[in-house]
Amino acid sequence: MIPDSIIQYLQRHQIPFERRPHLRAITAQALAATLHVSGFQVAKTVILHAQDRLWLCVTSAPDTLDLGRVSEMLGVRRLRLAEESEFAELFPECEVGAEPPFGQLYGLPVLVDEHLRQAERLWFRAGSHAEAIELAFEDFIALEEPLLGHIVRDRPGERAHAPMEMHG
Repeated sequence: MIPDSIIQYLQRHQIPFERRPHLRAITAQALAATLHVSGFQVAKTVILHAQDRLWLCVTSAPDTLDLGRVSEMLGVRRLRLAEESEFAELFPECEVGAEPPFGQLYGLPVLVDEHLRQAERLWFRAGSHAEAIELAFEDFIALEEPLLGHIVRDRPGERAHAPMEMHG
């Protein structure tokens, strides 16, 4: 079940969204299969430790973060996946592994992969492995005002992308 704090956050900012209960799905790709949508419509949140700060990085389910690109974009030399012990208490009402991409709600900066623009609507985990939330990509960008750039490994047949941009 999606925590009330997330629902209230979206309502307070007048972001239209839909909730969808589903079979328990741990991975983002399993979530896509359960929802019967493309993995490119499911956004996953990866939490990184960049020097002395945590970041929420949002990519599509099948994509893999390119830590070199993220490091360059953030202008940091030290970057790694965050340990569960470093962030679990920041999301007390959420199931571990189902952290939502709502950095404004949790006091964390957000970095979004530009490929997500290709999906008009996205499915997100919102604190639960048994219920997802759908909202428009543009509403998510307006709500979070994230950094936006090419932060994943190139997909087969894809050429390297231009540098990132700031949004907001």
